[in-house]
Amino acid sequence: MSLATYQQVIEALQLLSNSEKAKNSTRFFKTGKGQYGEGDVFMGVTMPEQRQLIKGFYHLPLPEIIHLLQQPEHECRMCALLLMVVQYKKANAELQQSIYQAYLQNTRRINNWDLVDASAEHIVGAWLNGRKEKRTVLEQLARSDNLWERRIAMLSTFYDIKKGQSADALHLAKLLLHDSQDLMHKAVGWMLREIGKRCSISEEEAFLRKHYLQMPGTMLRYAIEHFPETKRQAYLTGKIAPDEN
Repeated sequence: MSLATYQQVIEALQLLSNSEKAKNSTRFFKTGKGQYGEGDVFMGVTMPEQRQLIKGFYHLPLPEIIHLLQQPEHECRMCALLLMVVQYKKANAELQQSIYQAYLQNTRRINNWDLVDASAEHIVGAWLNGRKEKRTVLEQLARSDNLWERRIAMLSTFYDIKKGQSADALHLAKLLLHDSQDLMHKAVGWMLREIGKRCSISEEEAFLRKHYLQMPGTMLRYAIEHFPETKRQAYLTGKIAPDEN
């Protein structure tokens, strides 16, 4: 029995392609000139359809998955990343390391927010958890000129947050406090909110009291989304006493 190839995944996606959905995705993911997704190409295959499709390719060899990740079509790259996530969770340590390394070697192909959000915590976050090089790697990504590498850094900490660990997420949130990109404001605010929900509300508020007056509005709004309305308004109007220590 011959092994599956990345070309077979592409052919399966082509059978599901829909030009109207592709047009909608092109607008939704901001592919116009100067926008964050400039030049991205869509086939018009929904996420539920992609998740169903990859079930027939769970054993696609990693080199074939990497070929799939190189394709111009967004759905090809998403399917590649979804397959990497599935394989990582079932792999031995050697294959997990190979998947992690392949992921970081191909960050230029993980170039939209949904691609990052579907994969970063499950591969980068999972591999680095408990490893001594973790802070160094995350800092390197967070200081990158590449928006998507910065988002990978922040979203990778979701793995820790779900385990009740907030230290690295808070460290990166401080590094990224003045990031110029709205997509990073959303990512940092989202992870701060998750710290409050999954780790400790006091840890989140300690960070907010120290930094909220300097935070971009989008970041703050995301971070306090789960607060009672009176407290939300107090933060939004600057009425919470800041902690300057």
